[in-house]
Amino acid sequence: MSRSTRGLLLSLLVAGLCALGMPAAGAAPDPASGTGLLRMMHLSPDTPSVDAYIDSVSDPGSGVVLPAVSYGDVSPYQTVPAGTYTVSARAAGADPASPPVLATTVSVTAGTATTIAGVGSFAQLSFAVLPDDLTLPPAGQARARVVNAAATASPLDLALGGGTALASGLAFGAGTGYVDVPGGAGTLTLTPGTASPAELPVELAAGSVYTVLVLDLDGGGLTVTTALDAASPGVVPVGGVEAGAGGASAGTGSPVGPFALAVLALAALLLTVRARLPRTRRPARHAAR
Repeated sequence: MSRSTRGLLLSLLVAGLCALGMPAAGAAPDPASGTGLLRMMHLSPDTPSVDAYIDSVSDPGSGVVLPAVSYGDVSPYQTVPAGTYTVSARAAGADPASPPVLATTVSVTAGTATTIAGVGSFAQLSFAVLPDDLTLPPAGQARARVVNAAATASPLDLALGGGTALASGLAFGAGTGYVDVPGGAGTLTLTPGTASPAELPVELAAGSVYTVLVLDLDGGGLTVTTALDAASPGVVPVGGVEAGAGGASAGTGSPVGPFALAVLALAALLLTVRARLPRTRRPARHAAR
């Protein structure tokens, strides 16, 4: 399934969730809930698609499968009980019982959000554990951090129009902390190494929190996508969105109709069609929602 097709299906699923009045993501859960949030990012330009697994250490076999995650993909947040998890990756379509090509462990604390990103070149592939801050910014502001996932842009300077610096000398595979920036449409200026600066349109909605990803384009050049970490009321995260495409949609609170239900059912079916079936006598994992 192509990246554009996956994006369309995810958008359909989000539209269905909006119609049902259900958020696709949002603020971190209350610590009293005993749960946290985990998501995956594939940020290695020369690494093929992988099936990602999030498995509980205390409850082996119980976990989440994220099938066919490709370069630039950002999964939705998965709500999981607090505890320790093994995060692993296998080639897309590989036997779930085969040795993973990459694995790490991560501790999830109740009320927190964490991103696990596959970074670096394939020969030096590693998982980066990124604590996410889903605290919403002040009124009129957005909050953003940057991850440099472009092998051709190292080191990288990145600034928002108006002079707000987001990154300086950012190495390939590295990320920054969050900074508050003016909300709304703007321009990002990318200066990779000694190359000439490039300007790209981007929209960071006021009241929301983003991870800005710098990616290599097939055939050369750079692009920027924004992954929505947390949303102001009425905004629904839809994963990675091309710079300048907005990245948010307003919730209308309209009643649920047959069409909305049909869209939701179709999108959910297509998104999970490649999910792995559990092996005999093994506890079942579930496909990511």
